Amino acid sequence: MTQRQDSAARLARSEPPAALVSYWSDRLGAPVAKADWQPLAGGRTNRLWRVTDRQGDLVVKLFRPEAQTPLFCNDPRAEVRALKALHGIGIAPDFVANGITGAGPSLVYAHVEGRRWQPRNEIAPVARALAKLHATPVPEQIGRAPAHAAFLREQARDMLAQTGAAGAAIMALEPARREDAPLPGTVFLHGDPTAGNTLVSGKAITFIDWQCPSLGDPVLDLSVFLSPAMQAVSGNRPLSHAEEDAFLAAYGIADVARRYRALAPLLHWRMAAYCLWRAARGDAGYGAAAALEAARLRASR
Repeated sequence: MTQRQDSAARLARSEPPAALVSYWSDRLGAPVAKADWQPLAGGRTNRLWRVTDRQGDLVVKLFRPEAQTPLFCNDPRAEVRALKALHGIGIAPDFVANGITGAGPSLVYAHVEGRRWQPRNEIAPVARALAKLHATPVPEQIGRAPAHAAFLREQARDMLAQTGAAGAAIMALEPARREDAPLPGTVFLHGDPTAGNTLVSGKAITFIDWQCPSLGDPVLDLSVFLSPAMQAVSGNRPLSHAEEDAFLAAYGIADVARRYRALAPLLHWRMAAYCLWRAARGDAGYGAAAALEAARLRASR
């Protein structure tokens, strides 16, 4: 493919499908029918457009449910339940509507001003926002996250088994079993609170991409934000030990912080396995991300 053909292909992918525009024009009327549809950056799993006119400022999300992975599901119905449950709390966009369009499942929510979190931003507000989420009642019909650390270990092994010879170096870093214990938390989890899914506006934090919420232990959410790999995939450098300490202190629950530290080797190993699994499928940047997790794991030994 030539550079011109590649540019044309990217442009075609950025255009909203006619069936999507038609559906939301019929449902929502003028704010969508005559609006400007601008593709939003990111969208590693799904496709998003900012839809603006004089009457409104919305985000239209088109799901690709088949794009879920072993660690991160991609459930349109779960995102609807999560956004409805979080309405007015201030840490999620306001839900507008959802439906099955001719192009696939879709969701509309109010656009939120903000920029992706970066290490130059304060880290404590993110921790406090996650603590606020984890104190929110869990909506009905939300799936259950892994309830035992042994399951996390098996997930990692299963993913590494699908990476061939490349997984041998990561497999050799498997942590000891001393941290294999029940995960007692039963809180409302975002499921994928990466820096890329964390918007900053002043002191306010808004989490987006709620397609894999669950009921589970808060250490699972903390581990995603603190992951060196997930920071890198979001365009950031890995967090320092001091930043991690500040994050856990701001989260404010000593028992959760202790449990996170005890599980950190297993969580880093699992994330390294996941990144290698993504790399084996040609996903750009995940090979380097796996190496960052492996380096953190080696440094902790």
